[in-house]
Amino acid sequence: MILETRNDFSKGSVVKNIWSLAVPMTVAQLVNVLYSVVDRVYIGHLPHTSTEALTGIGLALPVITMITAFSNLFGMGGAPLCSIARGAGDGERAEKIMGNSFTMLLLSGAALMAVCYLTMKPMLFLFGASVQTYPYAKGYLSVYLLGTLFVMISLGMNNFINAQGFGKMGMITVLIGAILNIILDPVFIFIFHMGVYGAATATVISQGVSALYVFWFLRGDRALFRLRRKTMRLDGKLVREITGLGLSGFVMSVTNGAVQIVCNAMLSRYGGDLYVGVMTVVNSVREIITMPVNGLTNGAQPVIGFNYGAGEYDRVKKAIRFMGISCVIFTCAVWGLLFVAPQFFIHLFNSEPELLKAGVGAFRIYFFGIFLMALQFTGQSTFVALGKSRQAVFFSLLRKAIIVIPLTILFPMIGGLGVHGVFLAEPVSNLIGGVACFVTMYVTVYRKLGQKR
Repeated sequence: MILETRNDFSKGSVVKNIWSLAVPMTVAQLVNVLYSVVDRVYIGHLPHTSTEALTGIGLALPVITMITAFSNLFGMGGAPLCSIARGAGDGERAEKIMGNSFTMLLLSGAALMAVCYLTMKPMLFLFGASVQTYPYAKGYLSVYLLGTLFVMISLGMNNFINAQGFGKMGMITVLIGAILNIILDPVFIFIFHMGVYGAATATVISQGVSALYVFWFLRGDRALFRLRRKTMRLDGKLVREITGLGLSGFVMSVTNGAVQIVCNAMLSRYGGDLYVGVMTVVNSVREIITMPVNGLTNGAQPVIGFNYGAGEYDRVKKAIRFMGISCVIFTCAVWGLLFVAPQFFIHLFNSEPELLKAGVGAFRIYFFGIFLMALQFTGQSTFVALGKSRQAVFFSLLRKAIIVIPLTILFPMIGGLGVHGVFLAEPVSNLIGGVACFVTMYVTVYRKLGQKR
């Protein structure tokens, strides 16, 4: 295969190359969050049952996070390898990586859907469901799981559209589904009076449309690398490489799900359904504010990987600097906004006075020092972009599994902290995990790149 020279990230301004991907990817990811966030906005304002229904959807979030984890495993695992192969001029390998990732997304998606259906009831009660909230969680999840393969394709394979430099096209694939979801949600929820079933139905239809669009583009002539049947035959060695690099994003998502489970269980124990509802709002806002950071770091990855493969180490360093500084500035601004006006964000999801009162204190604790999270994202993304899977996986595990989960269990028992201890675990983990990840990346990767001139 003759490698095409379009979207050559070794030419032109590094910052401009990153922005050309980061802006549409940020918009795409921000809009993608609307799939689930818009559901919560509408459900959180249902008459008479808003808090119970919102809490029910919150209990389903760990399952949604697990599905995202598997899309990250093979999508975010394959895309950086594809970028590195592109930079090295090996188009045949890049195309085979994409085909193998697609097959693994389909296989894992089918298995995940079956397991979740078979274990739904005990799983939701383990996640903190009560007799009052279980019907809402079950109703939403039983429909949402029907679209598992759609999620895997639209989220997982969209990484390969971006890896080829088509940031705007990657944005369009997400926009199509998200806009459709925004339109269909009120129709199914309020006009057809389907409640949580309607929210999930609108999401499944919208994700299906996005998945079809992604598949159509990657099979078409505009793509630099096409999705072909012959490249979908699994290659054990290649699958191990993809999985090894994707473990970072996978572990991050899985541990996010595990943290959600532990938080809901502890909040249910110390504060009841009200505080599980508060955590649902907190998670919703966190998803929104971390999307620009995700978009920027994901936009930088193809540029970093391409230039690393091409031996342009000065450009790699410049990309890392720009990514890190931009993320810190943005998260500092967000921290100030959340501290000053938490009521505004809570009102988006629920208007119950009791939840609003409990939510203000939770917001100010949970999001304290959130700029430290940017250090974690910068270090993590650099490791992934350069194919350093071990370091990426380690720091994913460090912050969530090794720090957050134990602290979430321990803090509520110290000094009568109770529910406030659950929310306090997050900023402490950002401090320890974020600093450790960034410093390690700087010492072991960034400084050594300067010696390879």
